Amino acid sequence: MNFFNLLQSLDELLYEVMSWLVFYPATLWRTLVRPLKMMDYSDGEQGDKPEQQYADTLSPPLFLLLSLILVHAAEIALVGNDAVMTSKVGLSALVSTNTDLIILRIVSYSLFPVMMATRLVRARSVQVNRDTLRAPFYSQCYVAAVLAILLGAGEILIKLAHIWSVLAGAGLAIFALLWFGFLQTAWFNQHLKCGRLKAFGHASRAMVESLVAVLLLSSLFN
Repeated sequence: MNFFNLLQSLDELLYEVMSWLVFYPATLWRTLVRPLKMMDYSDGEQGDKPEQQYADTLSPPLFLLLSLILVHAAEIALVGNDAVMTSKVGLSALVSTNTDLIILRIVSYSLFPVMMATRLVRARSVQVNRDTLRAPFYSQCYVAAVLAILLGAGEILIKLAHIWSVLAGAGLAIFALLWFGFLQTAWFNQHLKCGRLKAFGHASRAMVESLVAVLLLSSLFN
């Protein structure tokens, strides 16, 4: 790579990173206000050419990653590093830097999209493969990012260890899970064209599977 190609690469990288300052708040606002529409938007973007996808928003996985980075930064500023970084029990010995912890968290929160997407594909009686799983996984990453922000904020409040902050943090965490569960019921109802009760069953099963997977993963690092 010559010097001019290097400059061009840096130019593109700088523009991409700085554009996040515009598109992250826009993506967050649209996901908060109209989460189901954002999920539909993501489904529609999957039909476009790769270079034309998500032109006016962040891609769902990138949105999830940046959300976790922001929550992690807030945690460091308010309560310090997570205990898993200093613990040497189990696989936590592998988590020694902030980068390692962010990777662990994105894997943990990505379990929600992959479990929800898998349940939808199976409920459609379609083979689960890379093609059938991609669109629902991407759309789920949008709302998983909001879930990560709410649960992360709740965890920070609990770690502050004041009576009011513990109660507020627990309340926020419960609200986040209820919001996410309600949204999943509406999502399954919309995509499977089934009754609310059946959609609730699919959503509940996927939620339980997701939480069990997250707890199992967390137990390896505690």
